[in-house]
Amino acid sequence: MESFPFPDDLVHAQQAWHAAYRELAAPRPRHTTALRRRLLVLSVRIQWHPFWSTPPGRVPAARVELRRLARREGQLEARTA
Repeated sequence: MESFPFPDDLVHAQQAWHAAYRELAAPRPRHTTALRRRLLVLSVRIQWHPFWSTPPGRVPAARVELRRLARREGQLEARTA
């Protein structure tokens, strides 16, 4: 598997996106409008991050790897918390 030099702010934004999505997908979520807005803001931040205009960011596999990395690191942080 290829390793990409993701910036920390991009990884954190993807982790926050996953957290907001999990919260929205929970049974009987609270504050659904705020969560949907948060997802939109994070989606825009991720989509237009400057990393995607660099050579490593132009590879389609980079977006998939970012989601995997964010999910994996988010699960590790949840276990240690």
